[in-house]
Amino acid sequence: MNAAELLANTLSADAHTRQDATQKLESASQENYPAYVSMLSSELVNEGSQPHVRNAAGLALKNALTARDINRSQDYANRWLVLDPSTRAKVKQDALTALGSQTGKIGTVAAQVVAAIASVELPQNQWMEVIEILLGFVNNSANASNTPLRVATLQAIGFLCETIKPEILAARSNEILTAVIHGARKDEPSTDVQHAAIIALLNSLEFVRENFEREGERNYIMQVVCEATQNPEVAVQVGAFECLVKIMTLYYDKMGFYMEQALFGLTVLGMKHSEDAIALQAIEFWSTVCELETELAWELSEANEYGEVPENESRFFAKVALPEIVPVLLTLLTRQEEDADEEEWNVSMAAGTCLGLLATAVGDIIVEAVIPFIEANIRAPDWHQREAAVMAFGSILDGPDPIVLTPLVNQALMILIAMMTDSVPAVKDTVSWTLGRICDLLVGTIKPDAHLHPLISALVNGLQDNPRIATNCCWALINLADQMAFNDEGVQQIPSPLAPYYEGIVQALLRSTESATNEGNFRTAAYQAITSYVGHATPESIPVVQSTTLVIIQRMEHLISVQNQILGVDDRNNWNDLQSNFCSVLTSTIRTLEKGFQPLADRVMTALLQLIQAAGKTSTVLEDAFLAVGTLAAALEQGFAPYMQAFLPYLAPALKAHEDSQLCTVAIGVIGDLSRALGEQSAQYAGAFMTVLLENLQSDVLNRNVKIPILSCFGDIALAIGAAFEPYLSTTMGVLRQAGSVQPNPLDADLVEYVGQLREGILEAYTGIVAGFKHTEKVTLLIAHVPHILELVQRTLADTEKTDAVHKAAVGLIGDLADTFPEGQIKQYLLAEWINSELRPKQRAAADTRKTIRWAREVVKRATA
Repeated sequence: MNAAELLANTLSADAHTRQDATQKLESASQENYPAYVSMLSSELVNEGSQPHVRNAAGLALKNALTARDINRSQDYANRWLVLDPSTRAKVKQDALTALGSQTGKIGTVAAQVVAAIASVELPQNQWMEVIEILLGFVNNSANASNTPLRVATLQAIGFLCETIKPEILAARSNEILTAVIHGARKDEPSTDVQHAAIIALLNSLEFVRENFEREGERNYIMQVVCEATQNPEVAVQVGAFECLVKIMTLYYDKMGFYMEQALFGLTVLGMKHSEDAIALQAIEFWSTVCELETELAWELSEANEYGEVPENESRFFAKVALPEIVPVLLTLLTRQEEDADEEEWNVSMAAGTCLGLLATAVGDIIVEAVIPFIEANIRAPDWHQREAAVMAFGSILDGPDPIVLTPLVNQALMILIAMMTDSVPAVKDTVSWTLGRICDLLVGTIKPDAHLHPLISALVNGLQDNPRIATNCCWALINLADQMAFNDEGVQQIPSPLAPYYEGIVQALLRSTESATNEGNFRTAAYQAITSYVGHATPESIPVVQSTTLVIIQRMEHLISVQNQILGVDDRNNWNDLQSNFCSVLTSTIRTLEKGFQPLADRVMTALLQLIQAAGKTSTVLEDAFLAVGTLAAALEQGFAPYMQAFLPYLAPALKAHEDSQLCTVAIGVIGDLSRALGEQSAQYAGAFMTVLLENLQSDVLNRNVKIPILSCFGDIALAIGAAFEPYLSTTMGVLRQAGSVQPNPLDADLVEYVGQLREGILEAYTGIVAGFKHTEKVTLLIAHVPHILELVQRTLADTEKTDAVHKAAVGLIGDLADTFPEGQIKQYLLAEWINSELRPKQRAAADTRKTIRWAREVVKRATA
């Protein structure tokens, strides 16, 4: 079979033919990679071949160069870079030639190939001439009439800008920008070229920062983009508004002049456009402004708290534009479709989201701008207006001062509850969402004697409605339980205002979970609501928790007994979802009942072990089952000991599941739970636990983030077994010291965050080890390690990016060491000037951290007296 046939077969409607062709191509790429890429590029450039075959060749070639997975992508890059220069030169030339194809979309796929090759070679300082070649294609007057070549070349430039780090292209940014802007200007005769140029500009905006700093160049860029928003071609207009969104994100501080001169007017017109794609981008522009200004307001309040000046200042564009944009957004809210697909983003959804972001950005002033619309439409005969009024009300509940909103919610609450019986599902959907927002954000406005009974009745009745409404009702009930559990001082309310309704709510939720399907995720939401209610139960509602636990155990046991009847993938997914839900509810009931769970422990542990066995490799079910076991251990404490021999054989494979980082993380957490629960009794298992944890640290496959909880786990084991940790002390301290020496590249944000979390894990480990050896005869073994511990503490505290949690843990560890050696054994270390400095009062520290600093200062003073 020749290459063309093979490529054509990868597009076959017949699954077998398609799979066979794909496998043969994969084999060819592995057996003879040079011949494979050469064959594909020859097919791509072959004007005599069918367009769909050429397209398939281009995609296969691109996929042989890049991959989403970072490790595979690196392998592909290395494979390309060791190819002989002549093969690489041929493939590159074919791809560049194919840019000029007059057939179909061949130029677009060729552009992807060119960008893929460049993304591999440019970072290695190879094929540096590609930018010049591409710019030549665009700028050469001889190509002025060759629209396909210019379009494909601009697409290639756009793909390049999107995939390659800005600093690699920064040296050519002026030329790239000139070529792109030239293609995007309104005098360009081809709208296809304009569109390709606008998208290329969108992708290049991050590395033209220097050009944006120069007023003349910035003015010209903004002029071209603003003119493109008026282009007769919809795709060009959409691209132009996308550019404005990104420009606002990147260069907010430079936008004052342009907002006054053009952007206010252009974006308001854009929002009113009859073409949804244009209106959506114009709305997105204002959503972006609101998000930025909310962030700037937060930065300002934080700077004020510390008596500093914020780095960036808000220009209050949203506040200034409020009178212009609110009426447009409110009108757009009425553009709903009765049978709208909830997965499909539309103008009315976007307008509601923007209104919510606007409320957060401008606060109280949104209320008087929106209330007249709500009052005029909430009882309107046309459902579009009623739904829009409720959506407007729900959208402005987060942002304005609750004192401003409270009288309005009091006035509206009974109206909204009555609207839960509206004849139009879309209205009920939005009403149930709005009631959920009130329960979440303004629960204080709900008066138990006046509102609770009708509100709960409406939400419970809504559980029998369509899945979307039922899911919203579950969410509202969860918010009600979460927010009413505590008073304004954060103290649990006993009895709970919900106590009279607890049994009725939970029974209604249990009935609703008997549904055979999980459409719209409704059944899962109902189980989450049950989890919340049993989790917040106060003493008078304990019988409800007990009866719910029995129902869930019975359901779990029944489902395990029928697992052999599972027929297809859908049945298996349904089984997995239900078992995960059962585990979540059980975890919550165990936490609530604590030692009162003991009578059910045998039965639940048996069911959980059967579930772990039945789940096979379904990690989500295993994770939830392990979490339930860990919670049971925490509740029973040493009473969990009889289950250890039966459970450990199931825990071991999860600990070794290096390719499944989430499952492995949960299993490591269970070791911590078991150690804390069993205390000194866990010493008999510590050797096995430490061996597997140390093996995991050495794994090349295990995700680096899993190594953080492993370090914390060392502390849990040491704290549980005390001096019995001695055999593992030297190795553990060596591992912790090595991990603590990692220094991040300040320019690598991900690595900076990882090292911060790593240090937090190490500090937790040290804290557990110190506490474990304290008051034991082996405590002096720690003295040799004190310099290394304090070395990490000093490095951590010097880090300006440290979190409050890390700050508190580091200072707390200084105090723990001083408290462990009160007789001056480590006095010389504690008298270091940096410790004295760190233990001075810190106004910028969080309240909890300041408390820890005060305590540490006192114990250090005693230990150094």
